[in-house]
Amino acid sequence: MPTAIAVTSADLVLAPTDQQTPTAALLPAPDAQPLELALNDMNVLLEQHGHVIAVYPANIATAHERRLHMIRSMLESDRIALLKVDLPPLGVAVLVRQLRQLSVCDFSVGVVASAARLLSHYIHAGALLSTVTRLDRVPVSLKTHAKSWVPGAQFGVLANPNPQLVKIGTGELSGPEFGTHLLVAKGQLQSDWVTETMAPAWQVQAVHEVALPADSPGWWGTAKMIEFAAFLPDISVVYQLVSSVRREICAWCGNELIGDRCGLCSAPLRGQQNQTNGSGVLTRGTPTRHGS
Repeated sequence: MPTAIAVTSADLVLAPTDQQTPTAALLPAPDAQPLELALNDMNVLLEQHGHVIAVYPANIATAHERRLHMIRSMLESDRIALLKVDLPPLGVAVLVRQLRQLSVCDFSVGVVASAARLLSHYIHAGALLSTVTRLDRVPVSLKTHAKSWVPGAQFGVLANPNPQLVKIGTGELSGPEFGTHLLVAKGQLQSDWVTETMAPAWQVQAVHEVALPADSPGWWGTAKMIEFAAFLPDISVVYQLVSSVRREICAWCGNELIGDRCGLCSAPLRGQQNQTNGSGVLTRGTPTRHGS
């Protein structure tokens, strides 16, 4: 059985893009599930899958995060990875789906877990907002705050991989330099800017509409918004990207890792840093063979 990917909210589980992609397990909040049941559910996942990679957003409730660490501690299990991801809700959902896809590939659990940091750099996550007065996830200047009070003003914001903020009509968001698909989740804002202006400028290959995650209005500071995330849609390209990074053995837990930190125990890599040929893996729209 593949490594289990788990999430803290059901709306972080996007529909699979193929029949091979498994779903994700749900790890409810403390007020939704007693600790005894939570421990039992985790035990079942470990028995069935061997390892569990739990992915949760950085803005999760403190009690929920404590519950996750408590479960791992009480079970005394080094087979549970806790990945705290600092992405907007839709970006987290995209990353979760990519990890679900990788879980059925021929990668070890350590590689899948540590791949989360690598893949996050290739997710362009942002939103179209009617106001930035309550936005605290991306730097906002006093001048932009003042513009936010102008009736009808709208702002394009990119939170990842590099923060950007533009007033619609006065600038453009810099997009990915490789082929992507675009997920769009509509809040209470009526606009076609994301699909009719930004998507063509980014040369996205396809646009898919999905439901807005429940945490999105809180993350962006307003319900009058449209969230979006551009991502690598082809699992073969994602596979090549992960494969292009040299694998190391964690000196602490003995699992494989890529990058500079173990995805399972979070121990930093000792000695020489990993090297990647990832820049040669991606081109706009077409994958290239590693090493070519």
